[in-house]
Amino acid sequence: MSSTAQDRPYWTRDGDELAGALGSGAGGLTTLQVEERLAQIGSNSIEDTARVSTIRLLLRQFESPLVLILVFAAMVSMLLQQWVDAAIVVAIVLGSSLLGFYQENRASQAVAALKRRLTLTCRVVRDGIEQMVPVSSVVPGDIVLLSAGNLIPADGLVLDAADFLVSEAAMTGESFPVEKRPGKVGADVPISARTNAVFLGASVRSGTARVLAVRTGRQSEFGAIAARLRGRPGETDFARGVRRFGYLLIRVMVLIVLFVLTVNLLLDRPVTESLLFAVALAVGLSPELLPAIITVTLSAGAKTMSERGVIVRRLEAIENFGSMDIFCTDKTGTLTEGTVVLHDAVDADGRHSDEVLQFAFLNASFETGIENPIDAAIIAKGERTNLTTSGYSKIDEIPYDFTRRRLTIVVESPAGSSQRLIVTKGAFDNVLAACTSVSRSGATIPLDDDLRDELADFPKTRGAEGYRVLAIATREAGVKADYTRDDEAGMTLRGFLVFEDPPKAEARKTIEDLAALGIRIKVISGDNRFVTAHVAQVVGLNPAGILTGDEIARLNDEALWNLAARTDLFVEVDPQQKERIIRALQRTGHSVGYLGDGINDAPALHVADVGISVEQAVDVARESADIILLNRDLDVLRSGIEEGRRTFANTLKYIAITTSANFGNMVSMALATPLLPYLPLSAKQILLNNFLSDMPSIAISSDNADPEQVATPQRWSIHDIQRFMVVFGLISSCFDMLTFATLLFVFHASEATFQTSWFMISLLTELGVVLVLRTRKPAWRSKPSSLLLWSTIAVSGATLTIPYLGTLAGVFDFVPLSTAQMGAAILIIAAYLAATELAKQHLFRPRTKGRRRRLA
Repeated sequence: MSSTAQDRPYWTRDGDELAGALGSGAGGLTTLQVEERLAQIGSNSIEDTARVSTIRLLLRQFESPLVLILVFAAMVSMLLQQWVDAAIVVAIVLGSSLLGFYQENRASQAVAALKRRLTLTCRVVRDGIEQMVPVSSVVPGDIVLLSAGNLIPADGLVLDAADFLVSEAAMTGESFPVEKRPGKVGADVPISARTNAVFLGASVRSGTARVLAVRTGRQSEFGAIAARLRGRPGETDFARGVRRFGYLLIRVMVLIVLFVLTVNLLLDRPVTESLLFAVALAVGLSPELLPAIITVTLSAGAKTMSERGVIVRRLEAIENFGSMDIFCTDKTGTLTEGTVVLHDAVDADGRHSDEVLQFAFLNASFETGIENPIDAAIIAKGERTNLTTSGYSKIDEIPYDFTRRRLTIVVESPAGSSQRLIVTKGAFDNVLAACTSVSRSGATIPLDDDLRDELADFPKTRGAEGYRVLAIATREAGVKADYTRDDEAGMTLRGFLVFEDPPKAEARKTIEDLAALGIRIKVISGDNRFVTAHVAQVVGLNPAGILTGDEIARLNDEALWNLAARTDLFVEVDPQQKERIIRALQRTGHSVGYLGDGINDAPALHVADVGISVEQAVDVARESADIILLNRDLDVLRSGIEEGRRTFANTLKYIAITTSANFGNMVSMALATPLLPYLPLSAKQILLNNFLSDMPSIAISSDNADPEQVATPQRWSIHDIQRFMVVFGLISSCFDMLTFATLLFVFHASEATFQTSWFMISLLTELGVVLVLRTRKPAWRSKPSSLLLWSTIAVSGATLTIPYLGTLAGVFDFVPLSTAQMGAAILIIAAYLAATELAKQHLFRPRTKGRRRRLA
């Protein structure tokens, strides 16, 4: 293949010249040439192998700082040959990570089952003969033969065409088919203006063409977009929160562990015992079941959503739903029905006209060049009003093209008239240019410049109301064998056709429901500003706040950051601008969801905190999305958002409560270490404490969420988590000091008695405080889930019996407690829970009104 083949953009070159540069010609490539090029550039595919995707999915489960902390702790335990301790930590890591992998891999397989592959075979000319070949074998230089219904297998140059119209909606966002024909266009024109080129993934609506394949697979426009998406996805709002929380724990952990390790070494305690104690402290501070809690909670949410027609591809997307405060979407098919409807047929004075509708019905019914939504809407309207073509017969057709932008039908009038009726339909300016008169109030009036200006006001006015306007003109002509474009002259303007894509009946209510949840809707569309503004107004959005693609192109990033949050409608935008808008909203602190289904939506889906697509979307859009809707229904999103917020609230409950309790215990042990002649707890006792306290925490995924917790978007606040951790952790430490004093100075406890007593008190306070801090209401006014309540009671019972179980108690160096010691422990636990309830009411009282709820 010649190195000059790609010197200039292929759409600027002559077809024969480019074919020669690619080593092709009228007879296409030879089999040998095809084999050489497949070996050189690979098959015509844009997808990675399933194995690579699976490995990447598995490795992604181990990226959390929390998981890395546990992995480090396990490695230290292994180096010290503490196999039991290491096994506990490894089991936690592998269990949560493999569960997350299983859930996400299962979702990916479900999406794979939905994929609609590009056409498996296509017609090409090779070795001088026409033959069917797999699409994957198409290479640059192939001559591809296309006809109505084909999917286009490669980017290429049109060599010749007949009535060749292509749907590029998935690529450009333009819902109407575009005509493709041979010729040359400028090097700098956008994709939508390359009228001599076709693109992989588009579809042929009508006509036939011979196309020279120029770019295949990942070199195609489709592949270029997909290649951008193979990079690491942008960090979502939830992922940012987990990462920052992990860093907070690491900082606190390093300080406490270094302090305790240093003190133990200064006190000449054994190095191995001291190091194990320090590692146990690190594990103790980390909410080690957080990955498992998140996975179990999200898996339950994913199952619930799947029952409602939603496939969750990435589990963390559910929690991103909970934090989402801006939802971006195109209007077509989401806010509107996604179908063109003929709103009215009117005369030149703007009054409804059955005559104009009849002319339009004849034009649409007899048209054979292309099946298109405009003619389908006209025919549907005519059939509803009982119009027919009875009495008329088609004589000729002058097909639509994108230069004239008109379609003309010639029919024989009823009763065998000696005249033929010419009916032309098309864009207002183009039809008016063929007219010399206008029909008004039953009279035919010559057109002058003033009247032309007056008539032009109608499509402008209706366009501003969101309607698309076409014009209808007629004239009578004599009988002849053939009618041409020259016969589109001296016509009489009859009236206008007014089309709309009607808003969904439920769109306004759904938008109101989302607004009630604190979510702002923003429309990002490639469509006309007037149509978009009209739809926005109908469904209850503000049509005044609007930015066009041209205006966005002139804005620097800082200006767009400032304007994006205040703008509700982004219109006439290209795919790169969609991505830029999403990033601008994220840059100003918003958690952003985006719904899209075309190739042009893929970049925005990729960078959004929640990317949402539909079953009917193109492959690359589905692969870029986190959520797949089996039905394009915004109400499903509303229920998903509520589920996400419940999940988010329960996750933060675990984080806040467990971290504060563990922090309190770690501070207590750090303070007690230099004061006691022995360790306050052994390493294995710390790990058992954490294991037992975390068991009921799994049930947090099923906990009830207070209405206030799902009423507004919830966001990570490391400051609030840190304050929660410090306040309630220090309250816990104060009661730990009270416990230490009681054990040492009242009961004169031995090492075994001290460790047994504090193990029980610290564990029971952790279990009890979950029921207190799981809600901001008084604990007795918010009902926990049955699973959480009974699992807490069960573990509490087990905790009270462990010191009396003989062999098991011996393994962990526990001893039975006296009645007085047990009574003192129960009094301390009750006092702690009461103090925590009072502190909670005091801490949260000033924050319960007027501020976004950030914690559980």
